[in-house]
Amino acid sequence: MAHSAHSPSLADTTILQKLKEARLGIVYTEWNDAIVAEQRAGVARIAAQHKASIVAEAAVPGSFELPFGVRQLLRRFKGKKHERPEAIIALGAVIRGGTPHFEYVCQAVTNGILQLNLTEKVPVIFGVLTLDTIEQAWERLGGSHGHKGEEAALTALKMIALCRDEG
Repeated sequence: MAHSAHSPSLADTTILQKLKEARLGIVYTEWNDAIVAEQRAGVARIAAQHKASIVAEAAVPGSFELPFGVRQLLRRFKGKKHERPEAIIALGAVIRGGTPHFEYVCQAVTNGILQLNLTEKVPVIFGVLTLDTIEQAWERLGGSHGHKGEEAALTALKMIALCRDEG
């Protein structure tokens, strides 16, 4: 289960007890695929724990492409409200290098996901790890910083409950 020393209430799943048949979507990057695979595994564990379904997945090359990938995934379900994901989790990992590229990519994906949250009817969860080193990724995927894939899934389920007004 996800845990965070600074946000213990995130692990409180009381609101999810009434949540039935939640539908999740995942858009994930091919870049840093070992890290992203573990994020996806965390999402799948939480989905199974709460009897939610992952109804759609889409891969994009890198984090910069995540907002576009989310919009494309939503378009697949146009006119199919009762089949589409009720929340989409955007997963990726951006690792700082020796150039300003890191800042540009992180800012672009952050702004893109923000815009989706302001314009779409489906919450989009920011599951992009922004890291200085690869070692930090593993600290955030089951190490001292919890499991960010699991946390993203819990966030998605809580947002679904909010949208359904079940909380």
